[in-house]
Amino acid sequence: MTSSELLDKLLEKRGLHTKEDKESFLNPNYERDILDPFLMRDMEKSCERILSAIQNNEKILIYADYDCDGIPGAVILNDLFEKLNYKNFDVYIPQRNSEGYGLNTESVERMKEERVKVLITIDLGITAIEEVADAQKHGIDVIVTDHHLPHAEIPKAFAILNPKCDEYPEKMLCGAGVAFKLAQGILKYLASTRRNLRYEQNDLALPRQSANDGEYLPDIDNKNFSEHSPDISTGWDKWLLDMAGLATLSDMVPLLGENRAIAYFGMKVLKKSPRPGLKALLRKTKIAQEYLTEDDIGFMITPRLNAASRMDDPRRAFELLATKDTAEGETLANHLSNINDERKNLVKSIMRDINKKFETREHTEVIVIGNPAWKVGVLGLIAGKITDEYKRPAFVWGRDENDVIKGSCRSDGSVSVVELMTDTKEHFTEFGGHEGAGGFSVHNDKIHFLEEALCKSFIAVKKEVSTTVEYNYDLKLSLDDISMQNWKEIEKMAPFGLANPKPMFLFENIPVTAMKKFGKAEEHLEFIFTNSRGQKIKAISFFSTPESFTKNPAVGEPISLLATFDLSRFAGRVELRLRVEDIF
Repeated sequence: MTSSELLDKLLEKRGLHTKEDKESFLNPNYERDILDPFLMRDMEKSCERILSAIQNNEKILIYADYDCDGIPGAVILNDLFEKLNYKNFDVYIPQRNSEGYGLNTESVERMKEERVKVLITIDLGITAIEEVADAQKHGIDVIVTDHHLPHAEIPKAFAILNPKCDEYPEKMLCGAGVAFKLAQGILKYLASTRRNLRYEQNDLALPRQSANDGEYLPDIDNKNFSEHSPDISTGWDKWLLDMAGLATLSDMVPLLGENRAIAYFGMKVLKKSPRPGLKALLRKTKIAQEYLTEDDIGFMITPRLNAASRMDDPRRAFELLATKDTAEGETLANHLSNINDERKNLVKSIMRDINKKFETREHTEVIVIGNPAWKVGVLGLIAGKITDEYKRPAFVWGRDENDVIKGSCRSDGSVSVVELMTDTKEHFTEFGGHEGAGGFSVHNDKIHFLEEALCKSFIAVKKEVSTTVEYNYDLKLSLDDISMQNWKEIEKMAPFGLANPKPMFLFENIPVTAMKKFGKAEEHLEFIFTNSRGQKIKAISFFSTPESFTKNPAVGEPISLLATFDLSRFAGRVELRLRVEDIF
């Protein structure tokens, strides 16, 4: 088939049949696909409160989650306030290993002492009922920006920006995506009222209403804004898309609708981003910025940013993305790379211990395992590896620096972990997350009964999962179809990710010409096949052995291969190859 026919068939497999649907998908349009931020119920209220705080020089605190969603979201608002020449704000990122996820009582007390007047949460807060109530009681107006599922009760915050709590059309924005909408809203609010923003220190004329009266703040007084304010040109918000795109790709939200547009334009900005820390991190990982891919982000950039909270201080990741100093960017890039190496070694060590235990222990429907010595920051990674290897939900726990049992959980797709924890809520002091992943804290006296309780709840809330092995692929191809021309057509569907995976192809009855291990520890596999023209076709599989596949491959024997196209630019050499999904 021709390259254009290949692309057409792939789009139709994604449910795109009309010319208009295909064009819309392949060519995202900023004005069409990036939605009006004021479709969020509390957007106007949020913008007015933040701008009144700026006008009155009130202390604003950005309180962001410590992962590669919350941190880019914090950078978005940090950049916006700096662009507006506003200085009376701070960014706070809680320590994963001592404070844990979300707002906490101690941080609210510090806000009161520091006379914070407006608290903006990023990627958290929708389940923080008591903490938000405390903040509001202390005269702190809380604007929750979050994307997580709310519980039955939501906080009585001044405003809530969460697409899962209102009628906003794109329900699956990530946390930084919501922060981006807030930044857009503030800029659009200013543009629509034709105000250029500049805080005038001696002019504090704007009256305030109580945050509890349920009404909007009065309009902002024009005389407090100077004609000499910074010129924020139309479209400046697009430069923030590097952070929104980074988080959208990192947080595994569906890359459809507005998320596709954010990721698509985010990748364009990331390839041109002038951020010194980001550029230094790309150099450190030997990634050419102009050829940056979503795989580079997922496998190289995101783990290093997340290593800050897992192994050290999440502030380091924020500083790397926000700094304007080249030398600081280089130092932070080196630091994050080093602690990421430490993180990998720690995870390997823990997994060795777990695999040894699993040689003798029973494999229950839900796996619960932990050790007080395990670092809380890596428990999510451990849970993910257990789920991948043992094909069942995993809850992994450790003790934080405050001697509290905390953990992370992952689903294998058989159950929603949030639903599972809700059904077993008497065992937890707190919990939250998505259908596929979550975090929790457990009563000390109930940790040893948690596995039994979760297994009972699993029976009640599990999904019906087919036990039939199915090989899902988009199209059957021959080895002759592997060409740069076809790759360029496939690439038009990028960026790839959740709900828009890389096209999967089936290659049937192809003999293995050669096979070898590669990598420092020979932990990867390389296969060579030969097409009808005698050309060698390379396929690779990372962190695999011949036993990793449905069929154990052998040189000279024909196999069926499931694989995606993969363009490598390692060491400056361009090479089209296949990436193996399975062999059978």
